[in-house]
Amino acid sequence: MDRFDAMRILLATVDAGSLSGGSRSLRMPLPTVSRKVSELEAHLGTRLLVRARRGLLLTEAGSAFVEASRRLLGDLQEAERAASGEYRTPRGELRVTASIMFGKIHVAPIAIAFMRAFSEVQVRLVLADNVVDLPENHLDVAIRIGPLPDSSLVARRVGSVRWMTCASPDYLARRGIPKTPDDLLEHDCIAFEGLQQSRSWVFGNRAKPVHINPRYSVNTADAVIDAASVGVGVARVTSYQAAQAIQAGALVSVLSDYVPDHLPVHLVHSGHALLPLKTRAFLDFAMPRLRSCLLERL
Repeated sequence: MDRFDAMRILLATVDAGSLSGGSRSLRMPLPTVSRKVSELEAHLGTRLLVRARRGLLLTEAGSAFVEASRRLLGDLQEAERAASGEYRTPRGELRVTASIMFGKIHVAPIAIAFMRAFSEVQVRLVLADNVVDLPENHLDVAIRIGPLPDSSLVARRVGSVRWMTCASPDYLARRGIPKTPDDLLEHDCIAFEGLQQSRSWVFGNRAKPVHINPRYSVNTADAVIDAASVGVGVARVTSYQAAQAIQAGALVSVLSDYVPDHLPVHLVHSGHALLPLKTRAFLDFAMPRLRSCLLERL
């Protein structure tokens, strides 16, 4: 039995949440995946997974083994990268993550320009509005907006953005212009939220947040802007998200006297002493370009 291969299959199965999911992600027949996991359990003499109605559950031994397997395979991957010359010239797959709209507007053009400059590098760009864990998802670089939690990751600040409250000229003509945050209680508001509610709007020079009761809520920033642009209500988005719509006249900024604190933007990477050259090259390439983009924002 190839134990490294069995570990990869186990991790893919756990990450997918089911044997069939692991089979699809690996493009491997389901019977093969099931057999490899069973062989690994037999080799270890313990149960790693419990097949439950809602998917797979890890046993206590399974949780410990999965954590150890991630570390071992990560170390093996680093060794393979070093041996293949990834630390001598920029080459291989670079994995970058950013929030959806910031990634589309700013990071994707930089990634494409980077690939043109470094022909032996392939970029995998993962756009998600939730915070994606770098080590767990084997990502090299993240662009993070907002305060950073304490961690072993290394951060380089590239600029900042700010929250903006805005609405369409048509909506403001119909409903009036809010003069203070409390006036929002009399307006239709648009919430930027997913499965969890996010309905407190904080203004930097005002201690008390405004608790809105949104007329409409949606989980992507571009959908919030689209709704605000056609007059659904008042929206609260970041400056880079609103910039194009404001410049086009589709949105107008309001409550400019109640501007929240700026949100820092960082390039984040692992704290490894020896970074692959592709990662160092991307950090050096992206930093001045992101700074330039953020300086041009509203």
